[in-house]
Amino acid sequence: MQVVAKYRRSVKVFSVLAGIAVGIVGGLFGGGGGMIAVPALTLSRVEPKKAHATAVAVILPLTLISGAIYFAKGAAPIQVALPSCAGIIAGGVLGALLLKKINSTLLTHIFYVLMIAAGLKLAL
Repeated sequence: MQVVAKYRRSVKVFSVLAGIAVGIVGGLFGGGGGMIAVPALTLSRVEPKKAHATAVAVILPLTLISGAIYFAKGAAPIQVALPSCAGIIAGGVLGALLLKKINSTLLTHIFYVLMIAAGLKLAL
C-alpha cells in the first residue's frame, strides 16, 4: 500500500514539474509545450492517444493566459491573430476527429517525426 502511495505522490510531483516546463516553453515560444507534455504524460504511463488529448486540454489555459498577456502588451497583432484562429480552430477539430481514428503506434511515430523535423529546422 505504501509503495502505491509513494508512486502516486512521485507521479504528482513529476506532473507538476513537467507542467512548469510546459508552461515556460509555451509562454516563451508561443507553443511547443505539447512536445514536452506528451512525452511526460507517456512517462507517467498515460496511453499515447490520451496523452495527446490531455496535452491539448492542459495547454488551453496556458494559451489563453499567454495570449491575453501578448495582446495586452501589443505583441500580437489582432489583424493577424483573428484569421489565424479560424484556421487553428478548424485544424483542431479535424485533429481531434483524426485522433479517434488513428492507430496509437502510428500516432507516436508521426509525433516523433515531427519532433525530429522541428529540431532539425531549429538546428539548421
